Amino acid sequence: MAILNILHFPDPRLRNKAQVVKTFDADLRKLAADMLETMYQAPGIGLASIQVNDPRRLVVIDVSENHDDPLCLVNPVILEKHGEHKMDEGCLSVPGVFEPVVRATDIKVRAQNLDGEAIEFEADDLLAVCIQHELDHLEGKLFIDNLSNLKRQRIRKKLEKESRQEHPDAVGQAL
Repeated sequence: MAILNILHFPDPRLRNKAQVVKTFDADLRKLAADMLETMYQAPGIGLASIQVNDPRRLVVIDVSENHDDPLCLVNPVILEKHGEHKMDEGCLSVPGVFEPVVRATDIKVRAQNLDGEAIEFEADDLLAVCIQHELDHLEGKLFIDNLSNLKRQRIRKKLEKESRQEHPDAVGQAL
């Protein structure tokens, strides 16, 4: 397994839309394992393939306290959404930023596992929020897109400034 590079906002590759997975093989399983290792090390509770610059529709999630209940969803879609609540969200691609976002409280999801078998389940609370957040990534959307333009611009400027301080030779390059 390997630790993958997580793209950071405002990297334009985060706006790419993921492509449907048609091949379920060892390469897909390795990507999922690498994504889980990357997510745990970051540390985070969810990671989408787009965040590691891979075009396949894959997300990995683990909201368990002991990080021992990983969920790998291939080609996931939300079939139903119910309820609504506001919760602070953060993102490995937008480090250090936490803002309230309104999401559905309960969802019904259809996906495939790493072997290509269809799965369908319901999720609520933190798992529901995490799935919605990660599926947004597969559509090229970030949680900060739910914020006002002013807040989004402040976040962009803050992250660009931090990046320039950490990487002074990378001025003018995409983050």
